[in-house]
Amino acid sequence: MLTQKVKNPHEYPKVITDLPEAIIQFKGIKAWVLQGEAHQLVFFEMEPHTQVPEHSHPYPQWGIMLKGKMQLTIDGKTQIIKKGDEYVIPAKAKHYASFLTKCRVIDFFSEKTRYKT
Repeated sequence: MLTQKVKNPHEYPKVITDLPEAIIQFKGIKAWVLQGEAHQLVFFEMEPHTQVPEHSHPYPQWGIMLKGKMQLTIDGKTQIIKKGDEYVIPAKAKHYASFLTKCRVIDFFSEKTRYKT
């Protein structure tokens, strides 16, 4: 089986960045959306020290950290998420994040209109 290495392991490859880019309201965050009929899978890149303020949504969210480290607070409980860690944010849970390093994260939203492209 023939494989090809990713040219820059700190950025997503073209196969991801060719997806529609999400409209993100925060500086330091880029994202690409894989759209399903009832869900979205979103590939995020965050610059160090970027923050997402506290918010909630009526549906759950699952994510996995591919590269980097973030501080994630869900319903007042803070944890450090690093490469390989998964997390689940329950529906209606208040949460926010601070990205301590450059990060690549994949998030699954059980809502088809979470991000516009």
